[in-house]
Amino acid sequence: MKVHLRKRLQKKSKRISLYLEYYKGSRKSDEGKVIPIREYEYLDIFLHDKPSSQLQKQENKQNLQLAQSIRSKREVGIKNNEFGFITNTKSNSDFLKYFDKLTEDRLSSLGNYGNWDSTLKHLKQYTNGKVLFKEIDEKFCEGFKDHLINKVRKNNGGSLSSSSVSSYFNKFRASLKQAVKDKIILYNPSIDVKIPKAKEKEREYLTIEEVRQLGKTECRYEVLKRAFLFSCLTGLRWSDINKLKWEEVHFSTEGTRIHYYQQKTENLEYLDISEQALSYLGEKGGKEDRPFEGLKYSAYFNIALLQWVMKAGITKHITFHCARHTHATLLLTNGVDIYTVSKLLGHKEVKTTQVYARIIDEKKKEAVNKIPDINI
Repeated sequence: MKVHLRKRLQKKSKRISLYLEYYKGSRKSDEGKVIPIREYEYLDIFLHDKPSSQLQKQENKQNLQLAQSIRSKREVGIKNNEFGFITNTKSNSDFLKYFDKLTEDRLSSLGNYGNWDSTLKHLKQYTNGKVLFKEIDEKFCEGFKDHLINKVRKNNGGSLSSSSVSSYFNKFRASLKQAVKDKIILYNPSIDVKIPKAKEKEREYLTIEEVRQLGKTECRYEVLKRAFLFSCLTGLRWSDINKLKWEEVHFSTEGTRIHYYQQKTENLEYLDISEQALSYLGEKGGKEDRPFEGLKYSAYFNIALLQWVMKAGITKHITFHCARHTHATLLLTNGVDIYTVSKLLGHKEVKTTQVYARIIDEKKKEAVNKIPDINI
């Protein structure tokens, strides 16, 4: 087997993705045509397409050296029969059990667990309850995509939305990516399967008046009220609020800052919080103590949130994640630039944050149309 380092230009990001191509010989088709057998491993290492500075040139050099080093290790591993040949034990293992374990690992993440659990149910329906890793190829992946688009039906008899199809398939794709990291499979067969572009959903959020009204309204679970309002003031996701510990809250003469690993991306983040947000953390406890001890992902808490919102006289459909949307729109409404908002939300790219800017644009349109007719 030969290992080659390959490059692929990503048109949208204008970056060059580095990946390994494993050439495993060739086979002949029924017509006698020679077909090469190749497998791929994407390294998550990138080059600047047209480096415009010395720093970008240096980054390209270092990343290329890193990729070459990985290629060399893979090649040595193959020669030593330590890497590249998936054992029969691993390839014959049950993929659904593996996916079920990944799903359970996400139980602490509000919303995320539900999507993984739904994906598991669709996979079981598609496979009749059993599929081995060795049976998952690109054809299988295309079939699962087709199953989600054309076979799955909601309770009302309708088809899944494009966003649901995208969400479920991306969970399936993520599981295969993890399987590559766990050295169960050599490459991710879903990597080139294209899925329908998800239609952008309208993001519900609260106005500052509505947030104030919630603050004045009693909630069945005080910890839920504190956590939700804390999210409105900081933009932190439920998953990061739920696991927050006092040792991650740092005090100084310059203010209060939270140092935490974002659960969704696993990136280390530094978030400055206001005195107002700090007040919702409650009384300071020990290093391992959680400010929001007792916060749970359950139907009871979801119902309590809806009841609290209705009790405050708010008719919008509000979920916990809407607090994050509220934080973003409040910042933009009050003149904070989109780059700063992006950093505060922990987004990797500003374009992820731009959806909130479009919400503010709509509010501007509403504002100018409120000027009375001057021709009366």
